Amino acid sequence: MTSHNRISVIGAGAWGTALALSLAQRHPITLWVFEEEGAARMQSSRVNQAFLPGFELPANITVTHDLAAAAANADVLLCVVPSQFMRSTMRALTPHLRPDHVLVSATKGIEDETCLRMSEVMEQVAGHQLPLAVLSGPSFAKEVAQHLPTVITVASRDADLAQRIQRLFASPSLRLYTNDDVIGVELGGSIKNVIALAAGVVNGIGLGSNTSAALITRGISEMTRLAVACGGRPQTLAGLSGVGDLVLTCTGSLSRNRTVGTELGRGRKLPDILADLHGQVAEGVRSTTAALGLAQRHSVEMPITEQMNAILHHGKPPADAIRELMTRPGKDE
Repeated sequence: MTSHNRISVIGAGAWGTALALSLAQRHPITLWVFEEEGAARMQSSRVNQAFLPGFELPANITVTHDLAAAAANADVLLCVVPSQFMRSTMRALTPHLRPDHVLVSATKGIEDETCLRMSEVMEQVAGHQLPLAVLSGPSFAKEVAQHLPTVITVASRDADLAQRIQRLFASPSLRLYTNDDVIGVELGGSIKNVIALAAGVVNGIGLGSNTSAALITRGISEMTRLAVACGGRPQTLAGLSGVGDLVLTCTGSLSRNRTVGTELGRGRKLPDILADLHGQVAEGVRSTTAALGLAQRHSVEMPITEQMNAILHHGKPPADAIRELMTRPGKDE
């Protein structure tokens, strides 16, 4: 093992912890926890009770609340913080970055006010000189932690870097495909959460499998339109970080976004639903507004996202939103 394989996972939510467990099969890992008490609890119990209960952390995962130490102990910094904390985390991390550090984002989301993708936020804060890659694809944290076979995408504008991360992160249960379309991969991973909220709404109202299949299919075209307008490739959205992630998040019972949508469809109010998540994040709730901002900036039509925004932020009854989607003027596919 060369010294260039030390990995620190920045963010110990369910997804960060699951990635740490997967990577620890082959490498020593440092796992940075935002809350000091949370870090202390995980150090003593060796379990992330708050976000990923039931999985013991092996001895080669070092838990820390010290960001400087997490940076010093690593060559690769894998950032897995919720999208709304990416900028503040990067600001705190930047003084500790070295020229030989590699940054990888595994956060699926778009920044609220700026409509920036996560890699753009990282580059803006840390400067453009550090090598940067993004991870995305169909991956429930719990299944990754269970070492169930999972296939994801690593995207970077630097093909050598993508291949390096591909080799470094691969394990018997995690397979990675490389891609150079960072825009398509990141937008696929973000917008699918919005469509998954809508799929949940369809489920909560009880509209059946036909409606669900239609929504997923039209969701793919909505995601693709936006990604292409932003400079991504349509093929990327037909891949793991597009269709793959969308199908998983729209149909899988472990999907937080689908669960939030289902509860909305049943008539519950958003603040009550989010309170029930106990600190877990449904990224689609934030991404909806940002996706719409991005769509308006590029003059892209996103009817499903528009209706989801109306449900989430303007109190529109879900049944009315679905009815409006169904009664839109007829079009060519």
